[in-house]
Amino acid sequence: MKEIFEQVQAASRELVMLDNDRINEILLAVADEAVAQTDYILAENAKDLARMDESDPKYDRLKLTAERIEGIASDMRKVAQLPSPLGRVLKHHVLPNGLELTRVSVPFGVIGIIYEARPNVSFDVFSLCLKSGNACVLKGGSDADCSNRAIVGVIHGVLSRFGVNPHVAELLPATREATAEMLHANGYIDLVIPRGSSNLINFVRANATIPVIETGAGICHAYFDKAADLEKGKAIVNNAKTRRVSVCNALDCLVLHEDRLVDLPALCAPLSQCNVLIYADEPAYAALQGNYPAELLKPATPESFGTEFLSYTMAVKAVPTLEAALEHIRLNSSKHSECIITEDEATADRFLRLVDAACVYANAPTSFTDGAQFGLGAEIGISTQKLHARGPMALEEITSYKWIIKGNGQVRK
Repeated sequence: MKEIFEQVQAASRELVMLDNDRINEILLAVADEAVAQTDYILAENAKDLARMDESDPKYDRLKLTAERIEGIASDMRKVAQLPSPLGRVLKHHVLPNGLELTRVSVPFGVIGIIYEARPNVSFDVFSLCLKSGNACVLKGGSDADCSNRAIVGVIHGVLSRFGVNPHVAELLPATREATAEMLHANGYIDLVIPRGSSNLINFVRANATIPVIETGAGICHAYFDKAADLEKGKAIVNNAKTRRVSVCNALDCLVLHEDRLVDLPALCAPLSQCNVLIYADEPAYAALQGNYPAELLKPATPESFGTEFLSYTMAVKAVPTLEAALEHIRLNSSKHSECIITEDEATADRFLRLVDAACVYANAPTSFTDGAQFGLGAEIGISTQKLHARGPMALEEITSYKWIIKGNGQVRK
């Protein structure tokens, strides 16, 4: 791995000299080539899909379609249209001694990404890293290796055509040994970002000796307040849960004010059309029994809460007060995305102030937590920590800064 890391680091130094117009040309060319190579990419993706059970929650994340590749290409084109995050003057002042200080945005250098069955990440990470002047080391899982190698092959073909060192985007072998070496690539990789399950994130955090930004794990709640509008609530809960169940912004737990238990059957009715399995606590179970398909309703256990389901499964918790809802979320949240549904502005404001999460919503679903939806282009992940970046990480979040000091012979006393 050391030779690979050295090649990527050398390529990152070359990348700094590429101007923004050239970078945009490359991104547009990769987007076009991805669409042109759709049949090849899908054929390789099919090899990965054949090895995975369709009932596995990761199957949908692994699956590529012509429509999804078009969407990926569209995101890359959007990234190309965004202003460069590099060279921005963040601070500027002149000291009394005449020294001129400027703080400007710069690339990290080399960013490592460890991800599971999400081959779209290969394109997303490449586009964001190239636009921000970073080289990237990709470490996908064995379950998506054919897809990832096809995608990186397409990227390398375009880079070579433009005379750019292809080592600016390198895919490591899909082995545990490669993961271990990546996490200890001190002096070569400046930052590692894990994208995937909580198990993956915890492993990276516990074992890496290089800086880590945690992303991905999402245990998301929606609180239906006593002052909530039922029709808004039905649409928000259904969208948050069923739009795409295998992603980190999908709803895992509906928290309901006890005064609205009578509305719970109507609130959950749209979910039954997608065969959503509900684990309900005692009050919620009593309200749903006979009003929700029996085969889709089960009593909740302690393990039902604080779980990222990544499937057509959801927990329901009834609470007597807003404070009880806040406490339940505090104890079970992964600090990714949380929402409140209410017509009471004071209640909404209290929720928005007190919930500790990267993204907190009032009267909108957590499904909007996405870099593209936020107008950031593609994203490299959703940071759930507070150091450096929080929420969708796009171009600005994968840059650092440096101080540039200009003088005229001044010396320090």
